[in-house]
Amino acid sequence: MNKVTIHTLKKQKTAGQKICMVTAYDATFARILDDAGADVLLVGDSLGMVVQGNDSTLPVTMDQMVYHSKAVSRGAKRAHVVGDLPFMSYQNSVEEAVRNAGRLVSEGGVGSVKLEGGAEFSQTIERIVRASIPVMGHLGLTPQSVHKMGGYVVQGRDEQTARRLLEDAVALEAAGCYAVVLEGVPLELAKQITARLSIPTIGIGAGKHCDGQVLVCYDLLGLNPDFKPKFVKRYADLFTGITQAAQSFFTEVRAETFPDTDHSFHSTSIRLVASNPDVETTEPEEKSAVYGVPV
Repeated sequence: MNKVTIHTLKKQKTAGQKICMVTAYDATFARILDDAGADVLLVGDSLGMVVQGNDSTLPVTMDQMVYHSKAVSRGAKRAHVVGDLPFMSYQNSVEEAVRNAGRLVSEGGVGSVKLEGGAEFSQTIERIVRASIPVMGHLGLTPQSVHKMGGYVVQGRDEQTARRLLEDAVALEAAGCYAVVLEGVPLELAKQITARLSIPTIGIGAGKHCDGQVLVCYDLLGLNPDFKPKFVKRYADLFTGITQAAQSFFTEVRAETFPDTDHSFHSTSIRLVASNPDVETTEPEEKSAVYGVPV
């Protein structure tokens, strides 16, 4: 099993092999998605919305990103792990950006970092790359700029903004990015950018011509039925499955049918009477494995 690296991803673009990227926020999901064949696991600041319940990614902190990155890195064996630099972790100064990128790598265990923005962050990207930390760019609908954009609005629909996004993509490649996420841009523009760049493009709401695709794991698994953007396709309905499983558990607990004998531990040597501490007891049975862990 060969570990996916940034060089693997570049080779996939050259070979015309699509890149599969999905978000993960904990070790369990990381392990499942890694086993399923993900090329890249993104520890996205989207956790602020799907895990924390916020209405944007803006409240997410560096400490939280390090925490979740560390968990995902433990669960991933094959996939390349990339961690988001959260809002205001790289915008203040180049020095702070390098320091925070270093934290995601050294403390969080990721193989690269991702940041949002175009040519204005070229110097920041260059310095992070110079510190031997690979950088993935992010253009188009950039969630950290939600207030500036006036909401979660598709970008690049007119000639002027489309040209600027293409120029930004070229600038990110020149600055040293190994890949670029294109979010919420017209299919036609994403196709042009993909053809222009020698590095991979990974789309989300950007059409089929990108070199790869990314979705939030909670979205593709159908865990949030109220979230229905045009670009999301649900490949499962786990919301219904989990709801039904939980309801079955509650029903059996209230009916006192769970736990039954098969789901309880037993001992033939216990003679303790709780109301009489003076009653003699025999030696307890030898300890056995609990939860599958020897004791």
